[in-house]
Amino acid sequence: MRWTIAIFALVLAALQLELWFGDDRLPGLRALQGAVAEQTATNEALAQRNTDLGAEIVNLKQGKEAAEERARSELGMTRPDEVFFQIAEGL
Repeated sequence: MRWTIAIFALVLAALQLELWFGDDRLPGLRALQGAVAEQTATNEALAQRNTDLGAEIVNLKQGKEAAEERARSELGMTRPDEVFFQIAEGL
């Protein structure tokens, strides 16, 4: 009876050592779970960005206003009948 208890105690100690100091130890598992949660949040943000960009592409293909707004804001374009004034500060 004492031998079986001693054997079970040794097996339990070996399992605990493997759990705490083995390749798949508990602290490493927790760090990996944190990395997975962080990557999941990044993926969700990128998925939302992709959805927004897809909607913008559809809008640019279908609507004239979106293309005009983009040309005005990014390229500084104006219509032929408009006058553009630029005011410099700090003079």
